[in-house]
Amino acid sequence: MSVTRRHFLGTTAAALAGPALTPGPVMAAPWFRRASVAKFAAVGSANGIRGVERAVTLMTQGTDTLDAAVEGVKIQELDPTDESVGYGGLPNEEGVVQLDASCVHGPTRRAGAVAALEGIKTPSEVARLVLKYTDHILLVGEGAKRFALSYGFKEEDLLTPSSREKWLRWRANRGKSDSWMDVPDGAPVGIRSTGTINLNAINDKGEISSVTTTAGLAWKIPGRAGDSPIVGAGQYTDNDIGAAGSTGLGELNIMVCGAFLTVEFMRQGKSPTDACLATLRRVVAMCPDSKRDAQGRPPQLTFYALNKRGEFGAASMFPATYAVCDEQGPRVLDAATIYARQ
Repeated sequence: MSVTRRHFLGTTAAALAGPALTPGPVMAAPWFRRASVAKFAAVGSANGIRGVERAVTLMTQGTDTLDAAVEGVKIQELDPTDESVGYGGLPNEEGVVQLDASCVHGPTRRAGAVAALEGIKTPSEVARLVLKYTDHILLVGEGAKRFALSYGFKEEDLLTPSSREKWLRWRANRGKSDSWMDVPDGAPVGIRSTGTINLNAINDKGEISSVTTTAGLAWKIPGRAGDSPIVGAGQYTDNDIGAAGSTGLGELNIMVCGAFLTVEFMRQGKSPTDACLATLRRVVAMCPDSKRDAQGRPPQLTFYALNKRGEFGAASMFPATYAVCDEQGPRVLDAATIYARQ
């Protein structure tokens, strides 16, 4: 039924006049459909396929977007078989696992982060506590650990037998002239990998949050922090526009403030995928020569993004996949790429 403004106002005035008017047929009040601002969606790195599903499930039950995102990445942080984050993450060159994480809660415009955190399995939770209960954003090292312990976290050994074995093999093969015995040729030796999980989430009210957590670069110099604990690099949210985050070599991302830049490209009207591609092109331009391969290409880096409408996308320097969950359920999709092959 179509109801004009004049008809609506006239009907309202008649109702207020009451018995002074001649009795007539009663007209029901007009009904207007209130559409949702957005749709439930979560997007992030492919290793977070269980996480994006968990985040969307929680949001549909009324959980806040940041709490849902943290619960999503905690699946990987607590999984000892995932060597990219949390418990079982590959250690620094001294065999110590140092974890980084950051988060932004779009509705309140607040952020929290920790870097070089030792002995705590879930740095994403500690970053959220920094956001909620302090007027700081970033806590590091021993101070971050003391902060976590003050909230009841238990200090634990984060090395698993598998991650310890890979570190020992890496240490044994650093050089022929050191004091360590080389592992025989043909014996498996862990590669120097990077590992991170980024997750960005939006609910049907258009409330957005983001979180990134990592064990960082394997065998890194103690104290090294990549992009993951850097708000605006490893992840970023502007509740009016969208959210973005990344995985890959963090130093390249820090130099372009990649998550912030991706959100700014969406502010200019680019789709999430096109915004991620534009940021990667900036990385290509800013990459130092020492980081480029024989063909002049930077190392692997991937960006993930979603906008205020719940639209999502991802782009990678080289072919990669990413995880998403919305009303169609969780799935892994191919990211757009700068280079066709590595």
